[in-house]
Amino acid sequence: MMKWLFERLCRIALLAILAAAVPASAQADEGLERVRAGDMRVASIGYRLSVGAAALCDLQEPGLGIQFHMLAQYPPESRDRVRAHFGFAGTVAVEGVVPDSPADRAGVKQDDTVAAIEGVVIPAGLPGEASNAEYIALYTAIAALPPEKPVEMTVIRAGERLRLRILPVPACRTRYELKLSDSFDARADGALVQITSRYLNETPLELLPALLAHELSHNILHHRVRLEAKGAGFGLLSGFGGNVGLFRQTEMQADILAVHLLARAGYDPAIAAGFRREIGPKQLAGMIRSRSHPPLKDRIAIAEAEAAKIAAAGGNAPLPAFYTARNDPLDGNWKPLLPEGR
Repeated sequence: MMKWLFERLCRIALLAILAAAVPASAQADEGLERVRAGDMRVASIGYRLSVGAAALCDLQEPGLGIQFHMLAQYPPESRDRVRAHFGFAGTVAVEGVVPDSPADRAGVKQDDTVAAIEGVVIPAGLPGEASNAEYIALYTAIAALPPEKPVEMTVIRAGERLRLRILPVPACRTRYELKLSDSFDARADGALVQITSRYLNETPLELLPALLAHELSHNILHHRVRLEAKGAGFGLLSGFGGNVGLFRQTEMQADILAVHLLARAGYDPAIAAGFRREIGPKQLAGMIRSRSHPPLKDRIAIAEAEAAKIAAAGGNAPLPAFYTARNDPLDGNWKPLLPEGR
């Protein structure tokens, strides 16, 4: 029952059912821990990629290695259950800490309540319905802090207030998010990378960084704003007319740059092609067959060719030329991105 809920319901719906149907059961606790585990898997990979790619990002944030969550994100009827399970002593808490991150080294612990963090306003009240707006505002304020300046943080742990000093590292300014859904869906909007829980359920853990690296590449290359500047149609419209070339160009660029991001983060660049082989055939037919996306065989070939270049260069292959043109208008010319012979 809990696996079905985890795969098919968004966070808000899942937790509303947990509160209404089994407010004090072990199943409810298991469901909350499943959500935490999924969030932390995405956050940990995202942190590693963002730190590794920091020098490539026009906007940086202090890389802390903390995944926050807020009571505001949960429905009112679930908040008592959530508060009891995670030990909230306020409105903001630490959902998890990335191992060996600056926060981990500073002594931040899972389930610490955040009382203060470097002058950022901590909301005192709660909205009347579940909302992600407060979380986005908190993240945005923290992300705007200097990327290498120490961050002072006061937490409440077992009723005691502790003051901690975190020494962050620069990281790409991107928020990572897990959406609970039974569809294959991943997106990047310039500030966010979001993937669905179906990817967690069906992707071998060692291949998952390839997906997040692809989406982070879209952000680094400013694809969303550049597509909008060209008047591109999104969704179903992406597979028609001039949209096809524009979206193929951005997808192929992200496929190529993702291989470099994996290498910079210490992952095996070969997993980019491995991900396409493993998950490509399983993805929704509409996404795979859309004219806006390159054929799967071409995406595998692109990833293999770029990984071979990096290997031949001893891990220090130059970035593709389109990286330096990341602020230029898109032209929809995707064919030069294909490996030689295709």
